[in-house]
Amino acid sequence: MEEITFTIEGPYIELLALLKATSIAQTGGHAKFIVEDGDVVRNGEVEERKRAKLVPGDILEIGGEIRIFLK
Repeated sequence: MEEITFTIEGPYIELLALLKATSIAQTGGHAKFIVEDGDVVRNGEVEERKRAKLVPGDILEIGGEIRIFLK
């Protein structure tokens, strides 16, 4: 599994913005599709909110292939 450490600028980052910032999604539409498809797991639970506010300490898994650690 590929692992990425991402440092948040500010108190949080929205899920769609993170998917684009890490180049997991090429466009906003692609990011929405990833979330709607149930491919995002946040701290062990499927995250269905496209604009979920992610904070340092969150761990995401995308499609079972990529793990993102937020700092």
